[in-house]
Amino acid sequence: MDMVSHMIRLARLQGRVDVRCLLAGQFVLDNPARRPHEAPFHLLLEGRCVVAFAGGRIQLQPGDLVMFPRGTAHRVLSDRDGRQTATVKEPGSAFPTLRTSGAETDIDLFCGQYTLAPGAGTLLFQTLPDPLHVSLGTDPHEPARVLSALMRQEAQANGPGTAAIVSSLCDALLAMVLRGAPARRLSQGTLWTSTDDQAVTRAVEAVLREPEREWTMAGLAALAAMSRATFIRHFTSATGMAVGEFLTQIRMMIAADLLIDTERPVSAIATAVGYRSDSAFGRAFRMATDTTPTQFRRDARTATRGTTQHDTVDPPARPVLWPDPRAAADHCAGRP
Repeated sequence: MDMVSHMIRLARLQGRVDVRCLLAGQFVLDNPARRPHEAPFHLLLEGRCVVAFAGGRIQLQPGDLVMFPRGTAHRVLSDRDGRQTATVKEPGSAFPTLRTSGAETDIDLFCGQYTLAPGAGTLLFQTLPDPLHVSLGTDPHEPARVLSALMRQEAQANGPGTAAIVSSLCDALLAMVLRGAPARRLSQGTLWTSTDDQAVTRAVEAVLREPEREWTMAGLAALAAMSRATFIRHFTSATGMAVGEFLTQIRMMIAADLLIDTERPVSAIATAVGYRSDSAFGRAFRMATDTTPTQFRRDARTATRGTTQHDTVDPPARPVLWPDPRAAADHCAGRP
């Protein structure tokens, strides 16, 4: 299994669209900080808008996707002058549509989120730029643009199976974002899953295949056919992390998956991910996840039982249209 597919499987991601926005004129969509294990995203199909967050602003063009892997609070704003217009929320079988009344649509925007598995999913998304801004390209025949067009068609069809189809399309879209060419990435920071350094990719895939192996810097450098110093330089540049830090992250993701999916004792899982000492594994796992392996397994099983028994959970956070776009825009810009 390739690196990106392996990472997505371990993270147990589930994507969905919360609302489709067909808007005109002045608007501000308020997106509060999300709960742990939730990563909101916005996919712009038509028009132009701005995403504002603490410390920055991003201009979205058609075909752009922006995601906040750590659930950062943000707002989506219109980027042009115009009058405030009334909106209506139309229900749908899979998600509602927020539509401007009595005006031709300027913006076609999907707002959704990825739900991450505790442990593995959180660890993966901690390694991604926040925010992550990419272009899916302008060619309508490119795979990512075809997927976004299918999402639009399903939203318009609004029939049986729409929710399942859109969820699957969201997952496929994320895979394309994570593997996309570096030239398509518009945000700052390193997106290691899309590195074009084949030597680094070989090393990462080797660790994924054999996490139990006693990997050394010299061994990984030999696998990449580089000197130790050259490998360290290439690896840090490609991933944004030190080799040892990255190796620990990968091992903890695999360990979290084994704790959820198997009945193996913690000591056996420690060995399976390259630790000869249970205490060393416990310390590394606690530092990565803020909990012990035993408590992590217990919490994961409690959560699974709660889902099976249809326990009540809080509804997901959804973008909220501000009643006064000018006041919201002032707030985003730091004006009183």
